Amino acid sequence: MPLRHFNAYVLYPIAERLQHRRITPKLRALKEHTKGSFHERKARQLQRLVQMLHLAGESVPYYRDLFAQMKFDPSKVETDTSYFRRLPYLTKDIIRSEGHRLLSGRFSQTDLHMRKTGGSTGPSALIYYSQEGLDWTAAVNLLVMEWAGKKRHWKEVHLSTRFPKNIPFKERLRERSKCLALNRINILTDRLDDQGLERLWTDLLRARPYLVQGHPSTMWALSRFVVKRRYEVNGVFKIFESTGELLQPEKSRFIQESLNCHVVNRYGNAEFGVIAYNSGPDHENCMRLLDFVVWPEIKATEDGTSELVFTGLTNPAMPLIRYRTGDQGELQHDRNGFFLTNLMGRVHEMVRIGDREYPTHYFQDLFDKIGGIAEFQIVDRQDGYPLFKIVPEESILPEDITTSVEKWLSNNVRVMLVDVNGLNRVGRNRKFCHIVSEVSM
Repeated sequence: MPLRHFNAYVLYPIAERLQHRRITPKLRALKEHTKGSFHERKARQLQRLVQMLHLAGESVPYYRDLFAQMKFDPSKVETDTSYFRRLPYLTKDIIRSEGHRLLSGRFSQTDLHMRKTGGSTGPSALIYYSQEGLDWTAAVNLLVMEWAGKKRHWKEVHLSTRFPKNIPFKERLRERSKCLALNRINILTDRLDDQGLERLWTDLLRARPYLVQGHPSTMWALSRFVVKRRYEVNGVFKIFESTGELLQPEKSRFIQESLNCHVVNRYGNAEFGVIAYNSGPDHENCMRLLDFVVWPEIKATEDGTSELVFTGLTNPAMPLIRYRTGDQGELQHDRNGFFLTNLMGRVHEMVRIGDREYPTHYFQDLFDKIGGIAEFQIVDRQDGYPLFKIVPEESILPEDITTSVEKWLSNNVRVMLVDVNGLNRVGRNRKFCHIVSEVSM
């Protein structure tokens, strides 16, 4: 048996049992759900919504108080979905202010898994998953890769951030085991200049994966570099799966043509995991919604656009009900189900530090790995030394953060420790951005 088959069909189930996870049964349940008609799926989706509302009202302090105050009866939603819209929207501000009052009392907080929102639509918030909820997100990831045409035993590459300090041995061992079971290779990047892109291209040539997953800004920079160098691209990889930020149609087409690969796109976030997926260039501005995972809505905003609103159906530890994502887009449906179109948001910008340019997601990944940093914002200053505004966690010594950031970035930046109110809002709607210019302040 080839090693890649052993990893996929022997090692993966063993690792799943050893880690007390139940991903494969959930993958089977997702596949069975997607076989049903839209009418059948909507009926099951409504049942899951009502179950989540009952759980929230019985075991989540925030919702228990809210339902009592409003005299809200979750049972009525089953016969009248418009009744559900009596509930107010949930926002990141509420999540940050309510904290653990949004967690279900049915779960021990020490057993929960924390995730941090990316901050592309506002300062970050902490999201907690039960093991069951986390297993659902893993099952969805496997499902959508199958939709892209990837088989479990085919090699994949994940473009990850290279960190300026050593990762603890146990964490490296855990990641290595995960990569073996998934037939995955992590290729590390930290720069998008010619030197960094040359190294990335060399690593991809060596790996020869079927699928590459990463930020579109990274792949777009690589595709431009490959065209400039006139490199041969046939057979390097078959599929690029965009994740983490908005994939613009024109960039999707350029990546596909210049790298001779099939481009697929997905939409997700830390709050729910992957919740929508497309099937390639014929649907580049349209993504199918995974109706098993969320109940979707649209909210008209003050500036005339539409904001995506979702209720999670797979994470009982922290029910997010009528959650405003901050992302703009349109929700439509046909005989096959819901789909998202005209999605806007989640574009990562570039900032120059010294003689190198960095994408926003480099610092998001870096600071998440370091820990102790609740939020950050970069002020692109005219003197060439960007100002990092950093909101530290209460348990961290401020001087440790300042010293570390300035050291890692070779003293080419300035650091200012602030609270959340010290971050700048820009534009007509006072939107939070990770990078702001000095002149806009």
